[in-house]
Amino acid sequence: MAIFRSERAAGLMLAIAAAAGLAIANSPVGSAAIALRDTHASTGVAVFDLSPGHAVADGLLALFFLLAAIELRHELTRGELASPRKALAPAIAATGGVVVPALLFLALVRDPAESVGWPIPTATDIAFALGVLALVGRGLPRRVRAFLLALAVLDDLIAIAIISAFFTRDLAPVPLLLAVPAIGAFGWLSTRTTPFPVVRTVLLVVLGITAWALVLTSGVHATVAGVALGLVLAPRTAVRVRHALEPWVNALVLPLFALTASMVAIPAVREGGLSAVFWGVFVALPVGKLLGITAGALLAARLAPRAERASGLRPREILVVATLGGVGFTISLLMAELAFRGDPELVAAATLAVLSGSLVALVVGGVTTALVARRSRLSS
Repeated sequence: MAIFRSERAAGLMLAIAAAAGLAIANSPVGSAAIALRDTHASTGVAVFDLSPGHAVADGLLALFFLLAAIELRHELTRGELASPRKALAPAIAATGGVVVPALLFLALVRDPAESVGWPIPTATDIAFALGVLALVGRGLPRRVRAFLLALAVLDDLIAIAIISAFFTRDLAPVPLLLAVPAIGAFGWLSTRTTPFPVVRTVLLVVLGITAWALVLTSGVHATVAGVALGLVLAPRTAVRVRHALEPWVNALVLPLFALTASMVAIPAVREGGLSAVFWGVFVALPVGKLLGITAGALLAARLAPRAERASGLRPREILVVATLGGVGFTISLLMAELAFRGDPELVAAATLAVLSGSLVALVVGGVTTALVARRSRLSS
């Protein structure tokens, strides 16, 4: 399983799964595959009455957010975000990388019913971005990866906040309140030592599933439970959890989500051509991210004390981060499903735009990273 801990392997598997999903959806078995993905099997338990597609997006994807939250907590306490001064540059860049794509989308999509999709181009895919950097960024200073990682983690935090604030429908407060003590007990138990570690592990799993089910029942997107559980895990336990889950998330969870989310029949986009939603996402992801992250990083560099500017990113290194930041993919696909839930045509248009825009950012970011890395190797 060691190969599945690699950022390169994770990015490659995401790309293969997304291509496979698109190919299947547009093959002779496409209609049957999409129908199977969306079929709800009656289990007799409402919270588990999920289609395969929702089981992946609402269930398995929570494990990805759990790992993202563990990494976020590490960055906030011991890593690149451990002090306000360290967090300032990627925080400003991440904010620019959210605001500018959203504004660009709204400038291109004027219909109020479609403008709700503004959060779609605001996300950066951690696995893909770091995977490309690992593949072609040999020779770049460690500060480039640290900055990209910090930016992507903050970006995901903002995305989670957007999901909670804008995509929560029919809120049921009682299950949400009941989830709080379950999450608290999960965090408390993770700090305890016991002569029966297997029993503790079983109890942690039970509490985690309970918290997830309560959050899902409340109407809040269930991935928020993964974030909360990751943030309350004791550091030592978090290391073990991440070590155990990381290969499974990279090898199974993320590819399954990419496969199911990218099952879009191209002719189903809309009669009469591509919609404004498609163009809004397609332009806002690579272009909006490039402009927003670059502007934010340059502003942060200007605000930094003069003594610290020499240790910051060079303009060409900022360009590497900004181009790779346009690879939205995982979270953007999730945003597309949530924003246009109930409108298959708009979901299809937004999904195709995410795939197309991310592909453009992937190519541009990969070429930019390779060129800057080559220059760094030659000058070192």
